Amino acid sequence: MPLTPGGAPMSIVAGLREFARATPSATAVIDGDRRLSFAELDQRASRLATHLLDSGLRTGDRVAVLLGNRLEYPEVAAGIAKAGLVMVPLNPRLTPAEAGFILEHSTASALVADDALGSVVGDHAGRLATLSLDGTQLGVSYEEALAAASNVDPLVPVAETDPFCIAYTSGTTGRPKGVLISHRSRALTFYMSALEWGLGNGRVSAAVAPMYHGAGFAFGFAPVHTGGTVTMLRTWDPEAFLALVERDRVQSAFLVPTHAHLLRALGEDAIASHDLSSLDTLYFNASALPWSLKQWVMETFPGVGVHELYGSTEAGIVTNLRPVDQRRKPGSVGHPWYMTEVRVVDDAGAPVGPGQPGELFSRSPYLMNGYLDDPEATAACTTEDGFVTCGDIVVFDDEGYLHVVDRKKDLIISGGVNIYPREIEEVLATHEAVAEVAVVGEPDETYGERVVAHVVLRAGHELDEATLAALEAHCRTSLAGFKVPREMHARTALPRNAASKVLKRELRSI
Repeated sequence: MPLTPGGAPMSIVAGLREFARATPSATAVIDGDRRLSFAELDQRASRLATHLLDSGLRTGDRVAVLLGNRLEYPEVAAGIAKAGLVMVPLNPRLTPAEAGFILEHSTASALVADDALGSVVGDHAGRLATLSLDGTQLGVSYEEALAAASNVDPLVPVAETDPFCIAYTSGTTGRPKGVLISHRSRALTFYMSALEWGLGNGRVSAAVAPMYHGAGFAFGFAPVHTGGTVTMLRTWDPEAFLALVERDRVQSAFLVPTHAHLLRALGEDAIASHDLSSLDTLYFNASALPWSLKQWVMETFPGVGVHELYGSTEAGIVTNLRPVDQRRKPGSVGHPWYMTEVRVVDDAGAPVGPGQPGELFSRSPYLMNGYLDDPEATAACTTEDGFVTCGDIVVFDDEGYLHVVDRKKDLIISGGVNIYPREIEEVLATHEAVAEVAVVGEPDETYGERVVAHVVLRAGHELDEATLAALEAHCRTSLAGFKVPREMHARTALPRNAASKVLKRELRSI
């Protein structure tokens, strides 16, 4: 490996190595009654790395990981990185066909999996060098393999621009693509997260979002990388989250809007029954946090600093709206984040001015290395000077604050007029009967497309004629007539991917 100009290369395991020396007895990970110190986590990661290398894997080989949030996730990620290998996270909710596609496309050579999730990988586990947790139906016992391996760090050299991970996109518009994420991208994200949200020594953060997803891993591993403590919430449950905050004195947590919806549904009494005085920071990402819901969060947790982020798997964190601006800039996702440049352009690629919608491009050290074995897709979202887009339409105001209007692919064109679903969703979300809403365009013989809303109603409401009339009247107070939904459908829940983003393709023509 060539030397990195200016010093040692960044690595996602550098922080673990440093704090295993500096604070070896400090708690790195909590999972219920189980705990790992930094020294224990470091040694277990080294044992895994040694086992993988002794199994014949070589630098750059891919190791799939099929685990929920649990004590072992950080050590598995660190062990793979220590061996100079590349992690391929798998979503436990995938079908065997979906998991099979990722395993084959990534050319994974090994698998670390929860034995209870064997149905996800089907017959594929048999062709991979598999380590199995909590059982041995899938492969060799994970704990026995670690016990038999050396705890000496193999220190395999890896360039900071090499991938530590291939994160497969959620496939909201088709086959998932493998996003190559470098050590530098994530290491810098960890350090900047610590700077922004205070994740360092003596701080306890909760891993709530699934760590098999890019943001969930970034914010679940960042506390370990920067010397803090992460406590695992194995499965999302609003009551369990509140109990976790109270028990482990959690100070920071990354949530998605769905979590806030479900916390609100618990009611004031349930929330007030827990001691949440340790909590001082909440940061949200994945999809838009409706203004009415954000107001509820700020009122319910008055001593907590609320941040709203915008980003993508391909670009990492792009913007952040900080607590000081939450009430001053409703609907905004903030300024560009640390070391990030943004560009907003029209369909011809020309820059747009304040208040004008355009496609957002960003350039930063967090950007992906490209899509695995897909140069055409990489070129389609990357400019010659290194800016990347995921197709979102934004406007920026005269102070440079960005507002996400919608995804380019979700744009509705009705009668030749552009309609942005998010604007309609924001209005409907403020009605007392609506818990969640998604708006899509459906084919229309006269106008090309018509506006259709899918709503999840609060308890005690149903989508009868009176409610339909009330929702339409509510829309007309804030929206032009052509933006008012022509149809509304009631749903018990909105279909979502692992990142909690609504799968609008599943709502169209249902």
